[in-house]
Amino acid sequence: MAKQNATKKNILYAQSGGVTPVINATACGVIETAARHRSQIGKVYAAQDGIMGALEERLIDTGKENKTTITGLKHTPGGAFGSCRYKLKSIEHSRAEYERLIEVFKAHNIGYFFYNGGGDSADTAHKVSQIGAKLGFPVQCIGIPKTIDNDLPVTDCCPGFGSVAKYVAVSIMEASLDVMSMASSSTKVFVLEVMGRHAGWIAAAGGLARQAEEDPPHVILLPEVPLDQRAFLRKVKHAVENYGYCSIVVSEGLRNKRGQFLSDAGTRDAFGHAQLGGVAPVVAQLVKDKLGYKYHWAVSDYLQRSARHIASQTDVDHAYAVGRAAVEFALAGKSGVMPVIVRQSDKPYRWKIGEARLSRVANREKMLPKRYISKDGFGITAAARRYLEPLIHGEAYPPYDKRGLPKYVQLKKVLAAQKLPPFTV
Repeated sequence: MAKQNATKKNILYAQSGGVTPVINATACGVIETAARHRSQIGKVYAAQDGIMGALEERLIDTGKENKTTITGLKHTPGGAFGSCRYKLKSIEHSRAEYERLIEVFKAHNIGYFFYNGGGDSADTAHKVSQIGAKLGFPVQCIGIPKTIDNDLPVTDCCPGFGSVAKYVAVSIMEASLDVMSMASSSTKVFVLEVMGRHAGWIAAAGGLARQAEEDPPHVILLPEVPLDQRAFLRKVKHAVENYGYCSIVVSEGLRNKRGQFLSDAGTRDAFGHAQLGGVAPVVAQLVKDKLGYKYHWAVSDYLQRSARHIASQTDVDHAYAVGRAAVEFALAGKSGVMPVIVRQSDKPYRWKIGEARLSRVANREKMLPKRYISKDGFGITAAARRYLEPLIHGEAYPPYDKRGLPKYVQLKKVLAAQKLPPFTV
């Protein structure tokens, strides 16, 4: 039996970039599907802290985890194995890192590499899929989609987005009820900042809370629409004068007419992206200075991407399915591809798993289409609602403990024995 296991290739799975409420459901899909194919797959390792753990040979042996714990990943937020923001450059600039990856793959008999992330991660998986053969150790590389920003091309939606969309729509609805109750004598404007550097999918999702003209949010500020201050202030004044208050959802990537981020902090992250420093207070202060209204603002930040307690069942289903498909693709001999979600109909909502080349996904962003943005630029259209609504359908509550808190799992994270000299990224 031991001799037979030695001939089977192992899996290395890694999480990358900002996590989502359902990225661990994808990990669960990978691990549980691999377990059903033990005759073809050896061990399933997970890199600790993403690609950094792969380079430093910190490989978690998922076989040491209890099966119940692995199943529990499906309802646990965060990145259970650890993630990172570290981008591999071209082989010309980072040859030592690519060579090190291949050394790790060889040392641990890795035949399948699954990289669970966004556009930058698809780029990394694409590079590794090309370079393995050049360095004498071909590895089947599968990218697995994940990003709350929903900005990956080809796929209809990105696992993680549906739950964040649900959180934002619920949050602006609930916060607005609070503001409305106090508006006659206190706060009249509430600003909720959500993530979205270049694409306004998350901010647009806040519009799902609005069913009638007087409903919040009264204004949505999108990265795709440069801020027209006069038009914006007229919109705010109209809402306050007609409804008593104004609720605003603003994307962190809001720009002025010169194309500059309103909240650019002047620094860059590990991927070279501008660090955005908080646009909600900028917008709120503009309202105060020009209209004199008392305001409150909030930044949803990590809360939106960790709120597993209010996840969308559709999103959980998507996340698990792409993890399962990654294993099935690899066993079918595929490499350099990504499982994607294909929408078959809106009502009833039907979908299936499709396939895309990583070269079509890497380093590309899908913006909110113009047909999804209202004519005045401050809301969403019926077409946007048809797209968004199915993605927040269904509740997938986690189990709760005796304290009344969610029962989220924690892994033992037993590392495989290291076989190579140390390497520091």
